[in-house]
This record gives sequence, C-alpha cells and structure tokens, in this order.
Amino acid sequence: MGTRPKELAELLASVHAQTTEATRTVVVANGCAMPDLPPWVETVQLEENLGVTGGRNAALDHLQDMDLVLDLDDDGLLVSDDVFSRIIALFAADPRLGIVGFRIADETGVTQRRHVPRLRAGDPMRGGLVTGFLGGAHVLSVKMLEEVGYWPDAFFFAHEESDMAWRAIDAGWKVRYTPQLLLQHPRTSPARHAFFYQVNARNRVYLARRHLPAVLVPVYLGVWVALTLARTHSVVGLRAWFGGFAEGWRTECGRRKPMRWRTVFELTRLGRPPVI
Repeated sequence: MGTRPKELAELLASVHAQTTEATRTVVVANGCAMPDLPPWVETVQLEENLGVTGGRNAALDHLQDMDLVLDLDDDGLLVSDDVFSRIIALFAADPRLGIVGFRIADETGVTQRRHVPRLRAGDPMRGGLVTGFLGGAHVLSVKMLEEVGYWPDAFFFAHEESDMAWRAIDAGWKVRYTPQLLLQHPRTSPARHAFFYQVNARNRVYLARRHLPAVLVPVYLGVWVALTLARTHSVVGLRAWFGGFAEGWRTECGRRKPMRWRTVFELTRLGRPPVI
C-alpha cells in the first residue's frame, strides 16, 4: 500500500540475494502509487485497494505460467539465502503438497503463539502437516490453485488463509508448516487495523457459510461468539465484532461448497477440528 518503502527495498534485496534465483518477482501496488523498484521487478498497478485477497489474486493472474508462487508481506525479510532452494526441494519431494507455510519471528527471534498454525502452539519449531498457514509468507502450488481456485475476493482480509487451506485439504492437497523457512517480521497486533473486529467476525461467518456442513455451522459460530466474549474487553471492539457478524449473514460471500465429512475428520486428525 505504499507505506513501507524502506522495508520493501530490504525485502527485495533479500529476495535478490537468494542462491536460487526467482524466475519472476512481482510487486502489486494495491490502490497506491507504485514506488521506485529495481529493473528486475515486475509491477501490477491496481486503481483501488482490493485488500489482501484482491491484491494476491491480481498477482496470481500475472503469474499463471509459474509452478509455485511465494507470497511475502512487504515488511518481512528473508534472513537465510537458501529459502528458494528449500522450497523447490519440498515440492519436488511431494507431488500432493499444495501449500507451505513459513515460520514468522520478530527481530529477537520470538514467534508469537498466534503465528503457529496449530492449537498446541508451545513449540514453534515443530513442523509438519497442519490445517492452516500464515498469510505473511507462504508458497502455493499453481496446480493446486487450478483445482481449488484463487483467494476469496469477498474476504478482503482476515481468515482468507483458512478458506484456502480448507479448500485445498478438501481436494486432497497437503498443507505443511515448515519452521526452517523463516520470515523476519516486526511484532504486531492484528487489532492495529481499525476494522479488524468487523472483518474478523464477518469472515468467520463467511467461512461457515461457504465450507461447513450445515450441522457444524452453529457449533463453529457459537464457539467463536463465546471466545470473543471471553477475550474482548473493549466495548467498541465487541460492538464492531457483532456488527461484522451480522454483516456476514446479509452480504454475499461466494459459492457455498460444504467440505466432505472425510475432510472434517482429516482436520480433526491434524489437530484442529473445524469448530474452533
């Protein structure tokens, strides 16, 4: 969004320093002026801010001839120079690998619990198959995308990774958390965004409407209403959350395609049943 020119320059330098070169590197200007960039960087200019999902989809449209697409936040940094070679090896070893998620850590090396994609988040170095991934740094198989589709435009941001992961697993693809792939990222709170509470709630409803078997919809949403009431101590935040919850029911969220019960059991086996 044009607000982090220094961080973006440092990220691109870390991309350029990789021992295995990226085939193509693309920066999307999401409703902002395109910054000055190195000549080897391709650009996609969007006239308006289409959110995380719209911006990523614009990049995917630009990269349809690739096999793998790596998404990186513009304020992240690749600390190691062997990230791309590790990625290639992971996907070469498993043809059904659809998504690889990075570990995210701050400048001191600390990974926040919310950045570990499993319920038992005490050890951020424990990798393996998971049911979700982090938006700040992840790799998508283009073959998987051709089968399950792009990012859900209606989400704008928040929980779009869960939507993608659920669709991938339902189609028989694997999602792997690989903590050896590290993105250094400043410590932040998701509530730093003014409408975090609103879109958080709205997109919870969108997830349930789009993907859950009917019997699980009230269970999933009931659990999140209870957790929100227990965790949120701001009256303003709660008002925005319940406003977003209502919005999630009255607005369009895309095609409904409930996951198979086999997928429900697989998500449960992997440690995160789709009710929490």
